[in-house]
Amino acid sequence: MLELRNVRAGYGDLPVLFDVSLKVERGEIVSLIGSNGAGKSTVVNVITGLLKPIEGEVVFIGERIDLLPPHQVVKRGISHIPEGRQIFYNMSVLENLKMGAYTEKDPKKKREQIDWVLSLFPILQERKAQKGGTLSGGEQQMLAIARGMAARPKVLILDEPSLGLMPKLLPKIFSLVEEINRNGVTILLVEQNVREALRLAKRGYVLQTGKVVLEGKGSELLESPLIKKAYLGL
Repeated sequence: MLELRNVRAGYGDLPVLFDVSLKVERGEIVSLIGSNGAGKSTVVNVITGLLKPIEGEVVFIGERIDLLPPHQVVKRGISHIPEGRQIFYNMSVLENLKMGAYTEKDPKKKREQIDWVLSLFPILQERKAQKGGTLSGGEQQMLAIARGMAARPKVLILDEPSLGLMPKLLPKIFSLVEEINRNGVTILLVEQNVREALRLAKRGYVLQTGKVVLEGKGSELLESPLIKKAYLGL
């Protein structure tokens, strides 16, 4: 469904990704893991059109998308939930969701999309008139995910959804990821919580210094000596 083919990318004269290839099949949860500076965010920026690759290409449902501007990538069916949530703090929950659904021009369909998202997030239904900045950290993360879902994506890219959350909230967030996937949305999960990311994933990729150094089934990667030593402290 989504594929990076031999992508090399960077910022100015600073190369970050070197010959990166990965695939996300329809209906999967695929995890991309790696330490800070490994290049995970750069992979996301290339997929979403924020950064053009120097070499290689990005293909989505048989169509090359690496030459498209970001808003066209969203229209094709890829939503990105950025690291750090980045909701609109001075806008209400409902207004945030309307921003997420901006690609739908039909008012009736837009309302239907937002109603569908609110049915997935009952707590946001209760707080839809409340400003985003007054929500708790966990609720803000839910709003960020819900805003991305309002575009009715085929693929949802979740960038560090557990970042900055209290430990007791993590099971709820990861359970939400599974529920979204059960609703038919394919997910690329970029996450530093390696244990949970690989537990959820059908497949995973390990990125180190801009290169894919390991790939396989999530359960198999959890047993990898590299993963245990570098990421799990075992």
